[in-house]
Amino acid sequence: MIERKSHIDRIVPFMDKPVIKVITGIRRCGKSTMLQQIVRVLEKRNVKPEQIILINMELMEFDGLKNYQYFYAYIKEKQARSTEKVYVFVDEVQEVNEWEKAINSLLAEQNSDIYITGSNAKLLSSELATLLSGRYVEFKMYPLVFSEFLLFRKEKEQQVSIQDEFNLFVKYGGFPGLHHMELEDSIIRQYLQSIYNSVLLKDVIVRNTIRDAAMLDNISKYLIDNSGKITSAKRISDYMKSQKRKVSVDTVLNYIRFSCDAMLFEKVDRYDVKGKRLLETHEKYYMSDIGLRFATLGYTPQSISSQLENIVYLELKARHYDVTIGKIDDLEIDFIATKGNEKRYFQVCTQLTDQKVIEREYRSLEMVPDSFPKYVLSLDKGFETESSGIKWMNIVDFLLDTSW
Repeated sequence: MIERKSHIDRIVPFMDKPVIKVITGIRRCGKSTMLQQIVRVLEKRNVKPEQIILINMELMEFDGLKNYQYFYAYIKEKQARSTEKVYVFVDEVQEVNEWEKAINSLLAEQNSDIYITGSNAKLLSSELATLLSGRYVEFKMYPLVFSEFLLFRKEKEQQVSIQDEFNLFVKYGGFPGLHHMELEDSIIRQYLQSIYNSVLLKDVIVRNTIRDAAMLDNISKYLIDNSGKITSAKRISDYMKSQKRKVSVDTVLNYIRFSCDAMLFEKVDRYDVKGKRLLETHEKYYMSDIGLRFATLGYTPQSISSQLENIVYLELKARHYDVTIGKIDDLEIDFIATKGNEKRYFQVCTQLTDQKVIEREYRSLEMVPDSFPKYVLSLDKGFETESSGIKWMNIVDFLLDTSW
């Protein structure tokens, strides 16, 4: 089991603190394994086996615990077997009806350290604030970023080419389960399709009682195909009408919201750099894993540009930056990444093929009136490393750089 150290390092400081540790993320991104890795940390601290209560609500073994009262009684029974504090781990806690009643009670009793995971809107920040009354910390998980993908591959293959592995990553994405299989197109596509279909069915259709599953699928595929492009519910509605499928703007908005709640996509707002304010229109949507394109639409070289942009977005999020899209006059900055007082600006492109492309990619960054770091990322190699205070980096090198 490869340790996802960046996630563990964020959680460890909250161990044995009187807050519920909540790990959220799309299904199959590695939350269950993360709970097991936290258990390992506890074992190294000499926590006894009887102090650890591990419940995976996706297993048939725990099917009888979907009522919160039975769920609570089960934990209390296990807890009684130890004379010391117990550590409660619940995977996919949203499968328990009114789970928050049991979890809040356990926290109030002050003899449990609690860790829960979830994959849908019930564990979004807005819901958590209501359900857990502020007594929690949330850790957002994503599928593997490229550096982690490479670690998994190096464990399986004696020798790997970083460029070849990056090509696989661009196509297949970062769901950890990929590494239990042969990386062959038909096998991986079937696996990724099963994840996509499962999330769409369990976390969108069933939970929101959606009747027109075909329309939901069409809207989802539209967002995948237009990942990283400015979009709107009106534009999607008009497109569906052109395809002889009528759908209202309100329905499109609801379906997009449900899909984001299920963590298939993330909405990214635009920020006016000069006006220093968030804009209310023309947002973008990015996939929570780039393998969703291969699963639904197949992969073509023509999609490389949007894939690279999505990869950089997920890298920034995995490094715990808040990310917006920048607007400066009539120009756009792909990403503004903020963490505390730190800020970075990014332009992402496939290649800087000629002077016109170079001027286009650098111009918006040159107009930014502050001195925070600015980057142009591309697949080029050996390009001029700095111009007008803007640093160029090869995308692969950037993804593997641990200095920032």
